[in-house]
Amino acid sequence: MPHANYLIGRQPILDRNEQVVAYELLFRTAAAHNTATIADATQATASVIINALSGFGLERILGNHRGFINMELDLLLSDSLGILPWDRVVLELLESLVITPKLVERCRVLKQEGFQLALDDHEYDPAYEELYGIVDIVKIDLLQTPPSRLAGMVEKFRPYPVKLLAEKVETRDEYRLCLDLGFEYFQGFYFAKPSVMEKKRFDESGSTLLKLMDLLMKDAELEMIEQAFRASPGLTYKLLLLVNSVSLGLRGKIQNIRHAVALLGRQQIKRWVQLALFVSDAHSGPENPLVEFAAVRAAFMEQLAYRHSGLKDGKDAGEQAFLTGILSVLGSIYDISIDEILANLSLSEAVKEALTNRGGALGQLLQLSEQLENLDARFDSDWLEEMGLSQEYILAAQVKAYGWRDGML
Repeated sequence: MPHANYLIGRQPILDRNEQVVAYELLFRTAAAHNTATIADATQATASVIINALSGFGLERILGNHRGFINMELDLLLSDSLGILPWDRVVLELLESLVITPKLVERCRVLKQEGFQLALDDHEYDPAYEELYGIVDIVKIDLLQTPPSRLAGMVEKFRPYPVKLLAEKVETRDEYRLCLDLGFEYFQGFYFAKPSVMEKKRFDESGSTLLKLMDLLMKDAELEMIEQAFRASPGLTYKLLLLVNSVSLGLRGKIQNIRHAVALLGRQQIKRWVQLALFVSDAHSGPENPLVEFAAVRAAFMEQLAYRHSGLKDGKDAGEQAFLTGILSVLGSIYDISIDEILANLSLSEAVKEALTNRGGALGQLLQLSEQLENLDARFDSDWLEEMGLSQEYILAAQVKAYGWRDGML
């Protein structure tokens, strides 16, 4: 069974001025002991990518820096890598990779696409000569290459356009030696041990992800893909985080689920699902009852938005109402605060106002939903009239909301 929370290790990488310029992102399975139990390297890497993109969000985990991510052969060759923003990550080729023409060509393509590449735990080897002309960074492990051999190793790399990174730097003397030899980057316990970031996990069953993948493979209409997300609050939140991670610097705010799907694009969603399938628990138990509760609230608010006097003329009113309903319940399902939701997502001001202050027209619908859920049907007639709603329409909207959820199940 997967860990209950998202876990990711993070160790800083510093430049010659001892300023943090990047972090290596590390697979972790036990936050208390800062350890990694790796049964499958591909799964471990996929877990790091999924956790970084749609668990924490790249902005939160990296800030303005790059992230180094270890790469096994399966993922290195996979089209799924296209989900990663090339300007935010460095693909770190593990020392276990066997040099083949296929591997060299793949690295050349990735470099042309804009990715930076690094060789991990490396010692000079003529078999890597082609790669030395492609990769950007060579990481030299000071435990494998003792100080007495460093100068000779550095000389062998001088003909190539690579920067050297000293890893496992544990003393001031080791740092000074590497600095004098011209190393550009440094990483190790002398500067900082890896820290573990932890966040409550939003797991989705393998069947949900497979259904979404099936729709994508069949080139289904955008509406059908949207429906798959709408049926799952956890997937909705991860979708929005993903949009923020791979589309940094968005000019506009996310208006609704369809808008997020359109911004991300069919191909990027497919890549994300492929990675998520690597780490999903295909045998997860029944859905949390609160998930059904969230879906019903969202569908109910959507129905009300079609009649609300301040919303009915808006093109995306129903969609924004649905999104507001989903996000309003996340705190109960996943123990996440509204403040954290707002900090991680680029939401429209109308949705923000509804979630924080129950303000605006969307806030009115949220209040009305909460009142009904508390079995309080005593509505102020003037308030309903102001919204353009009647008791009869509210009842009909409830019936439709439950019918929609049953149909999705």
